Formats: sequence, C-alpha cells, structure tokens
Amino acid sequence: MKAPVSWIREHVDLPADATTEELARRLTDLGLKLEAIERPGHDITGPLVVGRVLTKSPEPQKNGKTINWCTVDVGDANGTGEPQGIVCGAHNFEPGDLVVVVLPGGVLPGDFAISARKTYGHLSAGMICSAAELGLPAGFGGASDGIIVLPADAGAPGDDAFALLPLRDEVIEFEINPDRAYALSLRGVAREAALAFDAPYADPVDRPVPAADGAGHPVVVDDPDGCPVFVARTVSGFDPTAPTPDWMARRIQLAGMRPISLAVDVTNYVMLETGRPIHGYDADKVTGALRVRRATAGERLTTLDGTDRALSPEDLVVTDDSGIIGLGGVMGGETTEMSSTTTRVLVEAAHWDAVSMFRTGRRHKITSEAGKRNERGVDPTICEAAADRVVELLVAHGGGTADAGVTVVGTPPEPTTVTVAADLPARVSGIDIDAATTRRHLAAVGCRVDGDDAALQVVVPPWRPDLTDPFDMVEEVVRIVGYGAVPSVLPTPTAGRGLTREQRLRRRVGRALAGAGLVEVVSFPFTGEAGLDALEVPADDERRRTVRLANPLSAEEPAYTTTLLTGTLAAAARNTGRGLPGVALFETGTVAFASDVAAPLLGVDRRPTDDELAALLAALPRQPLHLAVVLGGQRENPGWWGAGRDADWVDVVGVVRDLAGELGVEVQVENAQLAPWHPGRCAEVVLVGADGTRTTLGHAGELHPRVVTRLGLPPRTSAAELDLDLLLAAVPDTVRGPVFSTYPVAKEDVALLVDAPVPAGDVEAALREGAGELLESLRLFDVYTGTGVPDGKKSLAFALRFRALDRTLAEGEAAAARDAAVALATDRTGATLRA
Repeated sequence: MKAPVSWIREHVDLPADATTEELARRLTDLGLKLEAIERPGHDITGPLVVGRVLTKSPEPQKNGKTINWCTVDVGDANGTGEPQGIVCGAHNFEPGDLVVVVLPGGVLPGDFAISARKTYGHLSAGMICSAAELGLPAGFGGASDGIIVLPADAGAPGDDAFALLPLRDEVIEFEINPDRAYALSLRGVAREAALAFDAPYADPVDRPVPAADGAGHPVVVDDPDGCPVFVARTVSGFDPTAPTPDWMARRIQLAGMRPISLAVDVTNYVMLETGRPIHGYDADKVTGALRVRRATAGERLTTLDGTDRALSPEDLVVTDDSGIIGLGGVMGGETTEMSSTTTRVLVEAAHWDAVSMFRTGRRHKITSEAGKRNERGVDPTICEAAADRVVELLVAHGGGTADAGVTVVGTPPEPTTVTVAADLPARVSGIDIDAATTRRHLAAVGCRVDGDDAALQVVVPPWRPDLTDPFDMVEEVVRIVGYGAVPSVLPTPTAGRGLTREQRLRRRVGRALAGAGLVEVVSFPFTGEAGLDALEVPADDERRRTVRLANPLSAEEPAYTTTLLTGTLAAAARNTGRGLPGVALFETGTVAFASDVAAPLLGVDRRPTDDELAALLAALPRQPLHLAVVLGGQRENPGWWGAGRDADWVDVVGVVRDLAGELGVEVQVENAQLAPWHPGRCAEVVLVGADGTRTTLGHAGELHPRVVTRLGLPPRTSAAELDLDLLLAAVPDTVRGPVFSTYPVAKEDVALLVDAPVPAGDVEAALREGAGELLESLRLFDVYTGTGVPDGKKSLAFALRFRALDRTLAEGEAAAARDAAVALATDRTGATLRA
C-alpha cells in the first residue's frame, strides 16, 4: 500500500515538525511493515518557474515537423529580466498563457540536464515542460497531450513552480499483512498514524448519507450470505469528457495506480481513500433489476479484461435481464462497461463474502485491487458512505446530478464480541499493563469495551475482522504499548535427557561409514516409474507398491520412494559425470510402502476415538529407515607406491561387514538374485540372532551392467541397501571391544575344494563354528579355478589364526582345531582338502 503523506495529513492532525521518516518509524512500530519511502519529483532540481508566453512563431521543418520559436517572460529568474528564447514542439498553448519553464542548470527526471543549446537554428535557453517530462500524470493541467498550461491566476512570471505543482509529495509504501486489510486504504493508514501520534483523526466515511427509500435502481440479492449488503446509486447527466482533477489524478498515481477517466478514477480514488471497492456500470446498458446469485454450470462471462471465462457454481455473479454482467466483487463484465459515451453511471457499493472472493479470484486467476481488498475483508458498514462519496465526486467534477433514489439491500453482519481477562496482556507480555491501560488502548483501535476490570467484553470494530480471540486483543494492546517494552527474560532450560538410543546408534553408523571413507548425501525422496524402470525393478516387486502424493512437486516423480538407490545412484552419476575419478557415498532415510488398508475419513468436530486412531495408524504406509551405500570408480589412488584400484563388489560387502562389526552384530552373506544387482555378484545380507534366527537385512553387490550403462555410472559400480531399523534393533545394549592376548599366535592355512555354486560364506561359517573358541580370526584370501582344479569345482583358501587368552597353545591344539573346522565344513558343504 502506497500512502502519500499529504493525503494522510488530510485525515490526521499530525505535528507540523513530524518528518516522513518519523511517521514511517512509528507506523512500523505499530505493525505496518515499511517497504520504502518514495519522493517523486525530488529528482527535479534547479530553476523551475512560472513563465508567460509572449510570442509563438510556428516554423515548418524539412522533416515535416513544425516547431514553435517562443519568447517567454520568466521575470528575474534568469538573472537578466529579459524574455527567454525557447524552442517548443508542442502546440497546445497560445501567447499570454502561463506555462512551466525549466531554465538552464535544471535537471529533470532521468537525470536529464537542461542547458542553453542551439537547435532548429535558434539558441534555446530552457524548456517549456509537459506533464510527462515532470513525472506527472498524463493530462495534468487539462491537456491530454502537450505542455502544462497553468490557470491565469496561478502566479507571476518568475514565481517558483514547485509551489504550484505536486512535485514535493512523499509516499510511504507499506507491506500489508493479509490480516490487516483495513490498512489497504488511507482511512486505515491514517487511523494508525493518529494512534501513533495520539493525534485527532477525521474518518473519511463519517458523513451524512441520504436514507434508503427503495426508489433507486431495483436490486435483488438471492444469496445474502455471499452478499450481505448491496447499495446502488445513480448519477445522470454525467459528462464523459470531463477531465479528472489534477489533484485526484496525482494521488491515484502516487498510490500506485494509473489514472484512466473521471468515472473510473473516482471509483478508484474512493477505494483507496476508504478501502471499499466500488464498481460503476453504464446505467443505459443495464436492463432491468440487478440480481446477485451464484452462477450455474455452463454459464460464461467476458470480463473487462476481454477474457471469456467459464463460471463455477461457487462464483457470485451480478446479473440483469440480459444475463450475467459481472463477477461480484472481482471484476465487471464488458457489456455494461463505462465508456466515452457514458452519461448515466450506476454506482455499486456491495459487501462480499471474503472466502468466496478469494476462491473466485484464484479460480479465474484474476488479480485486481478490488479483489485484493474484498478477499481480505472490508468494513461492511461503510457501503452507503462510500457510494455517497462517489456520487459526490461525480457530481462535483463530472457535471452530473444525483438521482433521488437510494437502494440499500441487506444489513451488515453483527459485530463480534470477545471476552478478555483484563490482566491477560500483562501475563502474556510480561509488561506491567493495568486494566485501565487495556481499556484505553482497545478503545483507541476502535473497540467498544464493556465489563468489569476482571473480564472485559470487547466489541470488535467492523473494519477489523482479524480480531477473533483474546490473544488478538493482547497483540493490539502490546503493539500500542510498544514491543520494545517487552522485558528480555532468558528461559530456564530444562535438564537435558541426552540422545535417545536410536539417535546414538544412527550417529555411530554415520561415523563408522565416514571413517571408511564414505561421504553422506541427501537426495530427493520421491520417485516415479522411470526411476524404478532404470533399476529394472520387476512389476511384481514390493518396491513397485509406491505411495502416490496428491500434490507432487514433480509430475515425473509423484510417489514416495521405496528404495534409496534411485537417489543415491543419481548422486553418484552426477559426481562422476563432473570429473570425479571415484565415488564412495552413503545415505540414510525413510522409504514408504503402500498399505492395503484404506484410511477412514474422520470429521473435525470431535476427537477421534481410540478405535478410529488405531484404524488410522493401521492405514499408514510402512516407513522403515534404510541405508544405501554406493562405491564406484577409483577406490585406491595410484601413486609412487603403485597402481590404483577400482572399487568392486568385495569392497561394498566389506563395508557392510565392517559396519555390522562396529555395531556388535553378526551378519552373513549368501548368494542371491535381485534387481538392480548382477545375478552372479549379488549377496543377501542376513542378520544372525543370538538364538540362531536369520533375518534378511538387505542386499549388496555389483550392479547389473545394463543399469550401470543406463545411469552413466563407472563400470562395475557396486551398491548395498539395508533395512537400518532391523540392524539397529539387533544391536546389543553393550558392545564388547576386542580382547587381546599376549600369548603367541598359531597360524594354519587350509585350501578346500567345493562345488562351484557353493557360497564361500557357507564354507566360512562352517569353519568358524567347527574351529571352536580358540579361533581368533578367519579370512578368505584366495579363490582359484584353473589348472589342478577339477571342472565344476573351485578352491577356497582360508587363513586361520588360533590363540588362547591364558596360555601358549600346546603342540597339536591348533592342528586339532583346524581339523575340526575342516570336518564340519566337509559335512555341511561337501568340501575336501586340496592336496
């Protein structure tokens, strides 16, 4: 909202020494957020004076243009008292007219410096100014085009023209919050200014209005909830060629709107002044009574902006006998638009339901000054005063006559009453505010306050629909007292309870993975069919059962993801595509799997019962916490120490094993097949419980070559995805660290022949179990097929290390443990010792 300071002073008796900056500061303290202070015309400097045209000699030019060589009396403003010779291209003035002249040394808007220069064969010393050159509205001074001609009694040649023109106005622009709709008018801003300075205030709608007599234009309101009040007045004999007064056009311009014509400008001016949107119809184009109703399906309207609109049954419309002639409170229709031939103006001042206005504006994508005010809530009691003000201005400046009839349909809604404890502002703010102060400040904002000093009955003023509960009243009182008076009190912190078990474990996971050289990423948690297609997820896979969003951010990714790999692999591809030789990434986050249970639809009029809450919870999608790991490209850098190495499936399985070991959980890996992993290099990660139970945690291994190529990843990129909820739930409350023995280690290596399909993990598990408690470590260090190994077989070489905590092992103990391990492996997997 742009508010000219001169307009504010017209309604508030501000101190003469109150500066614009002080006014803006105090209004900001009251809650009107300062956006800017503008000073139109302040970029005009130098001698700008009144001049009288003495001579005007037209001189045709070769280019077909005719210029006027003029002599202009500027008094002593030029320092000589001699007439000034000036070339002027405009023709709307004659000798004897008073004009506005800027002399050499002056500067006009746009940093346009004026100097004496030779042009068209003459030395032109100055410029006779038009409205546009001074930044004034088009038509200022009575001319639709050309220079400004001042009234004959405007002054004498050489007088300062700044005193005659509105070139020293200052404008304060505020950002108005949606709940402060009253401040979208000079009436509201001036009221706040009066509050800020405790100054007398003159309400522009405090005026006598003619009584409704039912003899005006007939109006029928079929939807009183949508349009509680409708006022109609008519002005006849209006002169459509009458110009808008300069002062009105200038104020409209300073307020951020464009002057158009007198009839339109008057309605805009009254809207800016009072906050009440007004609409004017060409009364000769209106046939029959005006009727307010809801539109019906299939109806259409061409609005003033020339757009043909399909109407909704929720739209409030104004009709006459010819059909729909306007979207109520939003925009009028073309058929009854005022034009250059309008001589009878039908004035509409109506109060509209704010919710309907908001929905209609958004539905039709219409943004207008009227709609902006109607959808936020306007004072419903000023319709008659605003209509009377419009009629007054049309009669005064358009030469019309106000018709005797006044139509008023409906009554304003009853004001809201709020009960407020008198000490509530003090208790909420911490300021010592007594009951008398609360009463005084609420009355200052327009409330009527009744009741005793314990409980106040506050009747909300009609222009403040935002005041609906006791705490709104607290805000009104405190903002007048001043937010600066609110004491600064540091709250006493409650004793911390520390991190939860889950938080500690999640941080432990992050530290373990970061220690392994991985970098955490956070990717977009949504996916689409294309993302799952890229991973070659089968149609019957659970990961296809996504939870679709009602209002997705992207139409290509409308569902909550069921796997973190879509985002983590995309991050890996993006980084390698930008030149990184290798990536090692991990991500933790929730995924969601659709539920087969339909959620019940509950009302908001009561608290749900326990059974209803249970049904809602049962319908929630399952949302486990997952962990994704991606390794691709260079894993070990090359250097003087030797060649580098690319990551492969062994590395990603090793990351999973190391993480499990860090958490004190036993996992095993078994051969498996699952997209998007390579069928021969995919491991199922199995959680082994203390009681021997086995639970699948997820999968790890090398990605399928087609997936790698499709996503633009380095060859043989590997990945893992685990259910982190299951993993963390299995972590024991206490994890024992490694125990070190000071006694010598006994080393035994074995090479076992097994069938090629037998997983190495099964052989390792059998060896570990058979070796017993003396086994300190077990490591697979070689897998061999080739010369010396029968077809269909493979050789697995394991390094076994035995050690006791309390003694040096006796001769044969390590060998016995080795033999027991081999025996169990033979029994379970068919392994044989390789010669």
